[in-house]
Amino acid sequence: MTAQQITQLNQDFAQATAQEILHYCCEHYGQSIVFSTSLGVEDQMLTHIIASDKMPIEFITLDTGRLFPETYSLMERTREKYTIQINIYFPDAGHVETMVNAKGINLFYESIESRKLCCHIRKIEPLQRALKGKTCWVTGLRGGQSEHRADMQIFDWDDEYGLLKVNPLIKLTEEDVWSFVRSHHVPYNKLHDKNFKSIGCCPCTRAVNEGEDARAGRWWWEDAGHKECGLHER
Repeated sequence: MTAQQITQLNQDFAQATAQEILHYCCEHYGQSIVFSTSLGVEDQMLTHIIASDKMPIEFITLDTGRLFPETYSLMERTREKYTIQINIYFPDAGHVETMVNAKGINLFYESIESRKLCCHIRKIEPLQRALKGKTCWVTGLRGGQSEHRADMQIFDWDDEYGLLKVNPLIKLTEEDVWSFVRSHHVPYNKLHDKNFKSIGCCPCTRAVNEGEDARAGRWWWEDAGHKECGLHER
């Protein structure tokens, strides 16, 4: 897909709802669409939309082996409520074993390089497998989550994976998402009620303080700024 086509899509869908964006993807990409959910509140909103409209979109999630108990509980509640299959991708056991034996179980606290290595093995490698052969990747990213995501678009071409990346909620506010979730009785991670805005691995996530952006609770021991694990690098 050319840059001109991407620009046109973003112009055409500038005022579209998430439902309209997702239906467009289904019409044009059929059975080759994947939605990656980390079971955050934005992802739960999209799960409700996709499942309620019975869209032919594959649900996937990454189990790093270090998730919160609340996340696993939500995974089961979501699967049961919507009667959907969530395909779970795990890291390669051999790669994890080699990394941990060489650098320790909590290597991510030692340096940014070690943290990125852990993210690569536990998240990026499984995602590469999950996206193989797909042509359209749906995410729950919002522009308001961080400075890095503020200029992202609804439609973008992902050079890393060679597919169309679609962010139906990118223009929504946190209030928009929560209004939808509450009005539609969408299940969500109870850690959100304790001021966890962005929920990842247990040892790498904390609640955020007033005035901090949603990503401030991720890898909080590192310098503030560009905090991404590599899944959504540009």
